[in-house]
Amino acid sequence: MFVPVTDSNNRPLIPTKPSRARRWIRDGGGGAWSRIALCASGKATPFWDHGVFCVRLNVEPSGRETQPIVVGIDSGSKREGLTVKSAAHTFLNIQATAVDWVKDHMETRRDMRRARRFRKTPCRANRRNRARGGIPPSTKARWQWKLRLPRIKSGVARLYPIAAFVVEDVKAVTRGQRPWDVLFSPLQAGKEWLYGELRKIAPVHLKHGWETKALRDQAGLKKTRTKTAEVFAAHCVDSWVLANWYTGGHVQPDNTRLLCVTPLRFHRRQLHRLQPEKGGNRRPYGGTRSHGFKRGSLVKHPKLGLTYIGGWLEDRVSLHCVASGKRLTQQAKPSDCCFLSFNTWRTRLLPGLKTGVSAA
Repeated sequence: MFVPVTDSNNRPLIPTKPSRARRWIRDGGGGAWSRIALCASGKATPFWDHGVFCVRLNVEPSGRETQPIVVGIDSGSKREGLTVKSAAHTFLNIQATAVDWVKDHMETRRDMRRARRFRKTPCRANRRNRARGGIPPSTKARWQWKLRLPRIKSGVARLYPIAAFVVEDVKAVTRGQRPWDVLFSPLQAGKEWLYGELRKIAPVHLKHGWETKALRDQAGLKKTRTKTAEVFAAHCVDSWVLANWYTGGHVQPDNTRLLCVTPLRFHRRQLHRLQPEKGGNRRPYGGTRSHGFKRGSLVKHPKLGLTYIGGWLEDRVSLHCVASGKRLTQQAKPSDCCFLSFNTWRTRLLPGLKTGVSAA
């Protein structure tokens, strides 16, 4: 794994080796780099960006020339693959879990709203349904999540100097039937919106599915049928061959380590819980704040270490495991939690397994 490098103004530069990054952090010297030559007294500051370890230079680099770095994207319904690659190295492989729970949330909200109309409680007058028309919320959330990984504000474009995107274009055959074609049109609108946003960052090259398979067969690679498996051959094998088509330089993958990314599932503020408690009371549920902390924020606890903020109960907050999302406690005092950074997803770096890539 190579370490992303940024200058003092957070502009991305060519990544470096972990050993060189440690030397910069320790003593700031120890030799010149062909791309970025540091002064004898130069130093670098380490930091984490959404689960990726990076270093920030504290001195002005002697050169800013960069080699083309390309992002290959393989979209999927449950998982998505994303590879950051140059002609010399494969810097990062990301397997992301898709956002697929918005439809159920919308149905639950609709049922709760309808149920309130039959109870003897004060309620507002009916008004026009603002949810009708446009792209469905579930489709919109799915494509917005696809953009969060490569965009400049929170994705790989802020860590690497991206020269182009190579995306496997999603295709579906129209049948001339209204239910099928109507359900497909939001997907078509969503992907066109995504391509337009990516073009604001770098040029976009589209590949058909059969072209991706031809590239995969040419490299002698196989793709597993288990789409939810956390292995390189599930999705990143396609994103790798797409990026390698643009950059070249490799016949076989040189880096198969996966960074698994899962978006945090926030329950927005609701008027009440789905079921009343004893006495018929319906307490409020959901929200994005817990005793002054934004939910999902990374905090350091004296006993539990690095965790992230969940819900709240009375005067305590819940803490969850960063890797698995498992709730560790519901009785953490807010005063014991040291805020580190805001966070909207959790990450796990898996080792590169030779069994993750198989030859045809």
